[in-house]
Amino acid sequence: MKGERHTPLHTPTGEYKVRGMAALLLAPDILDLLDEDPSSIPVETEEIHPADLADIAEALPRERVADLLRALPQHRAADVLEYLDEELRSEVLEGLPTRQAAALVTEMTPDDRADVLEDLEEERADEILAKIPAAEREETERLLAYEPDTAGGLMTTEFVSVAEDERVEDALAGVRRIARGGRREAMHAIFAVDPAGAVKGVMSLHELLAAPEGALIRDVAWEEVVTVAPSMDREEVARLTSEYDLVVLPVVDEQHRILGVVTVDDVIDALVEEHTEDVQRFGGMEALDEPYTQIGFFQMIRKRGGWLSILLVGEMATATVMKHFELEIGKALVLTLFIPLIMSSGGNSGSQATSLIIRAMALGEVKVEDWWRVALRELPSGFALGALLGVLGVLRVLVWQYFGIGGGYGTHYVEIAAVVGFALVGVVTFGSLAGSMLPFILRRIGFDPASASAPFVATLVDVTALSIYFYVALFFLRGSLL
Repeated sequence: MKGERHTPLHTPTGEYKVRGMAALLLAPDILDLLDEDPSSIPVETEEIHPADLADIAEALPRERVADLLRALPQHRAADVLEYLDEELRSEVLEGLPTRQAAALVTEMTPDDRADVLEDLEEERADEILAKIPAAEREETERLLAYEPDTAGGLMTTEFVSVAEDERVEDALAGVRRIARGGRREAMHAIFAVDPAGAVKGVMSLHELLAAPEGALIRDVAWEEVVTVAPSMDREEVARLTSEYDLVVLPVVDEQHRILGVVTVDDVIDALVEEHTEDVQRFGGMEALDEPYTQIGFFQMIRKRGGWLSILLVGEMATATVMKHFELEIGKALVLTLFIPLIMSSGGNSGSQATSLIIRAMALGEVKVEDWWRVALRELPSGFALGALLGVLGVLRVLVWQYFGIGGGYGTHYVEIAAVVGFALVGVVTFGSLAGSMLPFILRRIGFDPASASAPFVATLVDVTALSIYFYVALFFLRGSLL
């Protein structure tokens, strides 16, 4: 295997399909080795990245994954376990003897260890936690105390700090000892701390290496340190990381003592998860707790059915509006031809506005107190867009009448064109204003603004759009058609 089958796993493109195909091709060879010579697996797989080896493990029969982990050195097996699919990883840890599972989990970085235990059944997690060495157990319990979607839930306790009054050469010697003594996930930044552990400065490893001998750490470290509280939401953590181009963000307590650090790879993972949840909510459903291909059928129905039912009840209000104008509709059936056009235009404008504001909120461009600025911006924007669509709607009526398409609209086509045009102005203006304000309302009452999904906004605007349309029709057509 070595040297002739590993190439596909390390292509420059790193495409998922390439890795997946290579995993399928290598899985039978791994099975043969597990059956014939398990002791050769560490050597045969030593050049394969743990993420790629996890892909191969996922291509094996599920009952053989534990055999592969047993065949690998413990630290290597722990690395592979970190990259495994969450469901498979939990299944493997459930099936392993408690001591072996605890040994593997202990080898993980603190933040990954906490994440893995968070995914397990509480009873099983407690069993494994009880078998972890005391120092690692205490460290893991501290991390588990934080909510997963906060800075504390993202942070790792593997960081490097030196005393601010230490000399550069002594600090370098200490950093070398740390690097040689074990894995440190965040070696990118060195934090200067006072005797109480409070953060006083930060420098990169390169800056420490380049610092003049004899200088004190406080003299070469940057004093402007961006820090976050452990309770800060992960979206805000991601925003700060992006705004200041950070690779490591320290998490501090009320006394400014460093508790841990959030690394950029964990920020990226959190962003992917957060954006996935937002996109799913924005599609008009609850966020999925598992990948789409792994979530159970009935759980999927529950996640999607609730919102669909709510939206259906909302849409029932359109029938109430149409019932209210039943007499007018009966006199001028031509009005029904434009109902889809009016409703879709309002829903589309509302969905556009909602999408823009939710994204602006996520990026920190607008806050709840900026609602009036947004309203003053969306009101004229909605009116202008409504006027544009109104002109198109009027042209549609006039052109159809001129060419006699579908028999035309009779002698009152000018009035009908006016109804369509003015209704579109009102509907699109209202849709833009309502769609932009809904995220602010949800944020104010404590809900995720992403809950203002496109279907939800469209349903809200549909009911109002019909009312606007028919009241405009009453104004223009009373005494003629109505």
